[in-house]
Amino acid sequence: MEMIKIPKEEYEKMLGQIRILREIEKIDIDLVRQFTNSLEDVKTGRIIRVA
Repeated sequence: MEMIKIPKEEYEKMLGQIRILREIEKIDIDLVRQFTNSLEDVKTGRIIRVA
């Protein structure tokens, strides 16, 4: 295994990016699409009242 050295700041930045990516993986993309489509329906006036 080859080793490389990087500055601690760079290492911390990379760890932060990995944490963000792990959170993004948990997002249900289909649910986000449904929500977006619903907002578009409200915006265009196709939905007037929700029971």
